Amino acid sequence: MTLPSAAWSTNTANAQKGHGSKHGFSVKQYEDFHDVLHPLQHDALPNKNFKEIRARSALLIRRGRDIVRLGVPRGTSKKNRVEFANELRKFSKALARFNADARGGTDTQLEASYSAVHDSFEMLAAMLPRAWENGFQTLIKAPDVKKLLKSIRAGNKP
Repeated sequence: MTLPSAAWSTNTANAQKGHGSKHGFSVKQYEDFHDVLHPLQHDALPNKNFKEIRARSALLIRRGRDIVRLGVPRGTSKKNRVEFANELRKFSKALARFNADARGGTDTQLEASYSAVHDSFEMLAAMLPRAWENGFQTLIKAPDVKKLLKSIRAGNKP
């Protein structure tokens, strides 16, 4: 059964009340992105409701871009900083592909690009410091990621 958007949004919001907080993302933008991603992954995608995925795509992309702009969290371990920055680039590319497919791709293309966004987000989330481990972290801003990568390429350790 496919719910109309208004009913879907209401049911999703109610389901999210307890769900989002249990993830304990240390960065608000990750919680915000997950709030949109989760119902798409667990309701719309299994039901092949591509109309709903397309309808929510602009919000998901906007919140994804907020994540990219944040850069690498300062609390990220030194050994994971380069990997995190690389995954942020993959995530940004996946968002761009998803954006194109949501606007004019086939359902098959949309499903593949949505899954790439989801999988990349999961990789980022796995490396993200959790609120219950370190408290809320300050962030390295996106321009600093470029400096970090340049420094690493020059042979310096992160």
